[in-house]
Amino acid sequence: MTPHFSLAELTVTDHRKFKNEPNLSEIANLQRLAELLEQVKIAIGGKPIMVNSAFRSKQVNDAVGSKDTSQHRLGCAADIRVPGVSPDNVVKAIISAKLPFDQLIREFDRWTHISIPNDPKGKPRGQVLIIDSKGTRPY
Repeated sequence: MTPHFSLAELTVTDHRKFKNEPNLSEIANLQRLAELLEQVKIAIGGKPIMVNSAFRSKQVNDAVGSKDTSQHRLGCAADIRVPGVSPDNVVKAIISAKLPFDQLIREFDRWTHISIPNDPKGKPRGQVLIIDSKGTRPY
């Protein structure tokens, strides 16, 4: 898809008993997402980005306990980790670089969720949140 992000990486799942194969529109969304992740890579100084989860089929999404409205279902979101960089510093680097994200969420201080608009023509909301044991709140 891009120099540092493959379709296989953006569709990997630990739930191997379920198919996790995106359709053509979901692949197009994953292409847009991979392009944003390339920009994130630049913003964090070229460090490796580990994708925990990006596209999720309905079965995979249900298995992880996520909502049907999750942007992961459309191939528009990724949960990432950067070895040696805290999720908070990843969020700060993305904000500082003024990247065109839809949502940016520091989740449980373990990973960073980043998404693109569901509609390819849509304007990114630039919404930044924290989700942890205290609930969901603005960053």
